Amino acid sequence: MSAETVKIDVQPSASDKSLGQARVTADFTMHNTGDAAEDMAVRFPIGASDGFFKVNELHDLQVKVNGQPIRTRRIDGEDPYNGSDPVPWAEFDVAFPPGQDVPVEVQYTLEASGEYPFIWFKYVLSTGAAWKDTIGSADIIVQLPYPADIQNILTDSPGIVTGTTPGGALNGNSLRWHYENLEPTTQDNFEVNLVMPAAWQRLLTEQKNVTANPLDGEAWGRLGKLCKEMAFSSRGKGFRVGSMDPGAAELYDRSLQAYERAVTLLPKDAQWHAGYADALAYHAYFKAFEGADTTEEALHSMREIQTALALSPHDPKVQEIAQRIASSFPDAIQHAGDAYVFSWLTATPPAVEVASQAPTEIAQVQAASETPTTVPTSTLQQLPTASAAAPVSKPSAPFCGSALIFPMLLGGLLLAGNAKRRN
Repeated sequence: MSAETVKIDVQPSASDKSLGQARVTADFTMHNTGDAAEDMAVRFPIGASDGFFKVNELHDLQVKVNGQPIRTRRIDGEDPYNGSDPVPWAEFDVAFPPGQDVPVEVQYTLEASGEYPFIWFKYVLSTGAAWKDTIGSADIIVQLPYPADIQNILTDSPGIVTGTTPGGALNGNSLRWHYENLEPTTQDNFEVNLVMPAAWQRLLTEQKNVTANPLDGEAWGRLGKLCKEMAFSSRGKGFRVGSMDPGAAELYDRSLQAYERAVTLLPKDAQWHAGYADALAYHAYFKAFEGADTTEEALHSMREIQTALALSPHDPKVQEIAQRIASSFPDAIQHAGDAYVFSWLTATPPAVEVASQAPTEIAQVQAASETPTTVPTSTLQQLPTASAAAPVSKPSAPFCGSALIFPMLLGGLLLAGNAKRRN
């Protein structure tokens, strides 16, 4: 195989049942280095196990050899990702004259795997090892329908099953990987982790809304919520924000700025206060395990949720977030029935011990659609003020746990031959 170029064109929209789609074009340049013509059956996988006893297949397969469409036939073959269980492959016949290049083009539609708001696409390179010698040059190009950056491409994904293949170069709307003389193994199989295109498009829309209407508190709140969801992972270790994911840190900062504008413009909106508290508490809780001093962040969270409870004490979403924060900081907030006592905001608490290690599972960042209710501003005057800062404790029990995600191959692109919410 002299060359291989794979273009993964991420589509701007998909059906309501889809997390995202990409149109993939794989161009292969094959060269017969021998003195005799070779006729052989060429094949590549069109399906793989999703880890849940189901085989997912790519769609709309089209193959061209020497620029001409060619028929394919369906056969069973070994799963290139998950062992020896049979999965469907496409097979087609190709003639390779001696000393000549033979271009082979494969196109198909690939469904994304993942869980809101993150997805991934995979591409199998390892089957290229079946051909003689190395792959002379290989390029993988991921094209987004908007500028690609570290906020919408997860360069490091501690809360996701696996991360984006390192080494990609950002340029405009694309991200590109280049290899020379590649003898691929399974370690070279490619993956890119992204924010769901539909979710990122909503973020771009809300950013335009606040730019055009900077006094629109609702738009600022929606922007804050979206940035929060994209900064934190709903599974695994708990959050994107970390020393290896600067894009997530940028999103978290954007979330706080947007929430601050929302509660300033809409001071009586309980749910935006609660959403702000949620972001602050979530980050303070987990960053403390990295050794960061998140005391002020935690106290800010408690003031915001205290305000939300004063404004709308029976709002289900406010109660949900308040309970979650209380369970995460039990020394700081005591909860009995519908009443909350904010110890850290009224008195200096005793020193607390720091847990030795972070939890491995967390609750999903919740979304909601309830219309918030408000109470007179006089209620706010009853809120106590902070008298002392307290150290952030790491509770023995984390947010409620959640099931693990299994990786899903949404289309491996390999040529293989028989030759070698609201708040």
